[in-house]
Amino acid sequence: IDACCAYMDNPNISIDEIMQYMQGPDFPTGGLIVGSSGIRSAFHTGRGSVLMRARTHFEDISNNRTAIIVTEIPYQVNKSRMIERIAEIANEKTVEGISDLRDESDRHGLRVVIELKREAEPEVVLAQLFRYTSLQTTFGVNMLALNGGQPELLDVKRIIAAFVEFREEVITRRTIYELGKARDRAHTLVGLAVAVANLDTVIALIRAAKDAATARAELVATPWQVKDVAPLIELIDEPGRGVDEDGNYQLSDEQAKAILELRLHRLTGLERDKIAGDLRALVDEIREYLAILDSREKLYALLRSELLVMREEFADPRRTEIIEAEFEHDIEDLIQREDMVVTVTHGGYIKRVPLSTYRAQRRGGKGRSGMATRDEDFVSQVFVLNTHTPVLFFSSKGMVYKMKVYKLPLGSPTGRGKALVNLLPLADGETITTLMPLPEDEASWEDLFVVFATASGNVRRNRLSDFVQVKANGKIAMKLDPDDRLIGVATCDETDDVLLATTGAKCIRFRLTDVRVFQGRNSTGVRGIKLAKGVEVISMSVLHHAESTTAERNAYLRRSRAERADGDSGENGHEVEETEADADNGAEEGEVNLSEERYREMAEQEQFVLTVTAKGFGKRSSAYEYRVAGRGGQGIANIDLAKVPGNSVISSFPVEANTELVMMTDGGQLIRTGVSDVRIAGRSTRGVTLFRVAEDENVVTVTALQDDADGDDAEGDDLAEADGAGDVAEAPDADQTGDEADPSVEDSDE
Repeated sequence: IDACCAYMDNPNISIDEIMQYMQGPDFPTGGLIVGSSGIRSAFHTGRGSVLMRARTHFEDISNNRTAIIVTEIPYQVNKSRMIERIAEIANEKTVEGISDLRDESDRHGLRVVIELKREAEPEVVLAQLFRYTSLQTTFGVNMLALNGGQPELLDVKRIIAAFVEFREEVITRRTIYELGKARDRAHTLVGLAVAVANLDTVIALIRAAKDAATARAELVATPWQVKDVAPLIELIDEPGRGVDEDGNYQLSDEQAKAILELRLHRLTGLERDKIAGDLRALVDEIREYLAILDSREKLYALLRSELLVMREEFADPRRTEIIEAEFEHDIEDLIQREDMVVTVTHGGYIKRVPLSTYRAQRRGGKGRSGMATRDEDFVSQVFVLNTHTPVLFFSSKGMVYKMKVYKLPLGSPTGRGKALVNLLPLADGETITTLMPLPEDEASWEDLFVVFATASGNVRRNRLSDFVQVKANGKIAMKLDPDDRLIGVATCDETDDVLLATTGAKCIRFRLTDVRVFQGRNSTGVRGIKLAKGVEVISMSVLHHAESTTAERNAYLRRSRAERADGDSGENGHEVEETEADADNGAEEGEVNLSEERYREMAEQEQFVLTVTAKGFGKRSSAYEYRVAGRGGQGIANIDLAKVPGNSVISSFPVEANTELVMMTDGGQLIRTGVSDVRIAGRSTRGVTLFRVAEDENVVTVTALQDDADGDDAEGDDLAEADGAGDVAEAPDADQTGDEADPSVEDSDE
């Protein structure tokens, strides 16, 4: 109503100005509308989707537990079915942490109680309930209407304009009708007034008539003197009927009929005065009706007054509250920028600790305990990030979640942190496969890409800017087939190469540009590598592309191998295995002699790829041995599995010399060793023993740890001593990792 009044005051009012009076829909069941973007879209375009949530709050209950209380639900949501759905996902463990559910609604209002377990995080459980139940729904707005008999999609201003025009038409037609009624009544009263003014003559005429029809005809035919009532007739101003020049007035059939039906008591003096008063009142009504019809201003005034009367009579307090979805941005402005050490464990726990906590130590110290882990858990990733840095969490089911660092749980240096499953709305069986810190400046994302790889060998490339907007309940990052899973995600640019490694000891390296940029996220991508039956892609890595010929790579590899062998350059005295380049020695392309400058250039660009198998074998190989091929092929040998029963590749990725490795078996054994202790060997060789495992035991994970730049290996020093970290094995001695200690290790170049 206020918006209609504002439109009548200013027909040029904008839709944004209308929204000051008309905030959005108000539903009878109350609840919350989250954000105004859907309302704004509906008001501006006629179409939109309004996000609605139940009104909830937390209550403390016994045994230090919390309950989620639902007091209002979204419009058109059936309470019984909503409760059944909550019970269903609680029983299926889709949402964990619910211990009890009951309906306490009565005549005083709705109340649904969801009791939580002691360890559950109320905010996380509530977020998951919003995602999986009708506690959060959308209400579609489609303002398609018949306008002038034609279907038309209208914005809110045009709807208000159409309503005002409709009310104008209603009031105009009603006024014309009321004017006609008033004039008919006045016409009758004028006839009665004429009869009363000529009473004796009228009575005589009626008495002389033989019947009513004759009397009526005589009354109509007789000119009547109306000097006494002429002023009233002039006030009526009836079109086509008035007093002639002789002061006579001619009665109509309707007036004559009314005179004949006149009762005698109406002939008294008081009744004559009443007739005159009624006529004057009708004159005022007729004048008002004519003024309304002649003046749009008076018509609008009447329309407004009727709307205000309706508002006063029917207005009640708003039931549905509109809350801003972007309210966290206001909070973010208040959060201090601070460097944080973000720690992630193999078991899926995460925390953040101020970097200053670790830098308080002196350089060269032993370090301090980084995390108290348990149940065969260990620290797998450490990042130093700003509180405002956005982090993307990619899951095995192809979903992506986004969270700023300041929203991660703040912990102590020895604290375990919080489980990711309690921090993100993960489905049953869904795990986080990749954490990806991003630049704070989202404008820079336009130049970067995200490459995805699945276990079935598919790859896909998207612009990083596709993930600027990620809702709290996540969104699809990549569509997956039912039996597929996401195994790796990485950022890259168009100059990079992609390396895929399989469990069957094959790998393929291809240019990123071989994968087109996908515009959407709802696709399974394209084939990255052709897999044999029963084989999966186990790792995806991004390598820097280095332009070089096969002859140059062979020459570089021969010289670097010779220098490592002759100079004992940090390989712990190991005999360096022959590389594929040496076995093939580049005869077809001819030998080349590298200049010192070219050799140093290639050395600076060289990367090493670590490959580890389930039976504990592993080696480093120069990335120069992995030639660039076309996407979608079968690949080349990555390591020799030597026909060891149950052996397969479990991981293959680029490493730096200062990297440390943590390997864990399915029996709970854990080992930590430096990458520099791992032999550099040919791509298709078996490598050396990195982890001696029992016959029925397999290595299941390999994680690389970067040393802290300040020398405070804050998170790593206590891995081998972590509480409950399982049995910690020692790495094989340097003189036990070569072929001499394991005669079965042989070169097996293709």
